[in-house]
Amino acid sequence: KRMLVAGYDRVFEIGRNFRNEGLSRKHNPEFTMLEVYQAYSDHRGMMVLIKDLLTTLCTDVLGTMEIKHAASGQVINFAGEWREAKYKDLIRETTGDAGWFERSKADKIAGAEKLGLSINPAWEEFEITNEIFSKKIEPNLIQPTFVTHLPKELCPLAKLTSDDPTTLDVFELCIGGMEVAPAYSEQNDPDVQRAMFEAQAGEEKQNIDQDFLLALEHGMPPAGGMGVGIDRLVILLT
Repeated sequence: KRMLVAGYDRVFEIGRNFRNEGLSRKHNPEFTMLEVYQAYSDHRGMMVLIKDLLTTLCTDVLGTMEIKHAASGQVINFAGEWREAKYKDLIRETTGDAGWFERSKADKIAGAEKLGLSINPAWEEFEITNEIFSKKIEPNLIQPTFVTHLPKELCPLAKLTSDDPTTLDVFELCIGGMEVAPAYSEQNDPDVQRAMFEAQAGEEKQNIDQDFLLALEHGMPPAGGMGVGIDRLVILLT
């Protein structure tokens, strides 16, 4: 994003990443990622880019638009329509509770435990909800699915949705039961960005990057940004 501030309108990098975060069978702290930023685009522009990228990869590398997903036995079809679903709608559908997001924390804990999940009572409400997404929804998203309008607490770097300030203009592309690529309409307002950093909550609260905020104050164009997990992509296609 600093390069967009400096005047480059499209940048990408494939690099090794290390994140001092949670470790699980789905998360390795060290991984390879493609990062892309495009000025005067947004998360919907990134939808077009990632679909073109993956369908081209399937054609050129595999010679087919269909691959069999070993764990589920389903045939993943990259050539068909890619589903788009709002995060909140998926949560309401899975919990069977149309008023889930208006419930108390105690009700959310009870609802999650009813689904067989183990909940830490110290978690924030959005973390309880996201545990449902991570354990009960994402593993079942086998066909290409853009999960959109994630809660604002999950990412401080994206623009708020204009008609629902509790969500973000982002997507997580899920294929084969795992997230392959998140993308954002990048937040380029330094004042809003600072406020979102300061309000960041949860188990993995990070230090505020003052240099980054200073770069935004110099002026950043509206942009779309995306990360593609290379390790997961290779696993998926092989």
